[in-house]
Amino acid sequence: MYEANATVIGTIVNHPVRRDLSNGEQVLTFRMASNSRRLDHTTGEWVDNGTLFLTVSCWRRLVAGVEASLRRGDPVLAYGQLRSREYRGKDGMARRDLEMRATAVGPDLARCTAQVTRWSAERWTDEPAPALPVAASGVLSDALPPEQPSHPVTQDEALPAPV
Repeated sequence: MYEANATVIGTIVNHPVRRDLSNGEQVLTFRMASNSRRLDHTTGEWVDNGTLFLTVSCWRRLVAGVEASLRRGDPVLAYGQLRSREYRGKDGMARRDLEMRATAVGPDLARCTAQVTRWSAERWTDEPAPALPVAASGVLSDALPPEQPSHPVTQDEALPAPV
């Protein structure tokens, strides 16, 4: 079987689902779509050029982070090992599905904002993560705690203080 590591940029198209396996492990899966667009030089407009659908599976630490942070409709980047799975559908027809075993998944910050909450070393257990506040709307003011400024940060504000 041919396997390759790749980064796919797209949108989550279903609610991520976590399953507890018989061996005690957890897996979280979701479907994502990556739309390709191209410039039509005749009209000068961007046109759709197909959609790639794939199933993303998250394991170990990634389960808790994705479950607490991402929802259907969220723009994401997923990195991991791609493979093609062949199977027979309920109608008996041969089918093929593209799957990714993800090693990293996160919000696409070109299309949304996110608030990062780091977990301490003690947090890394096999337990599911508690729900974290997430700005799914993509609006900056929704993503910031009340004490944080909602104005654009200048370059001087973004730089660390001199030591």
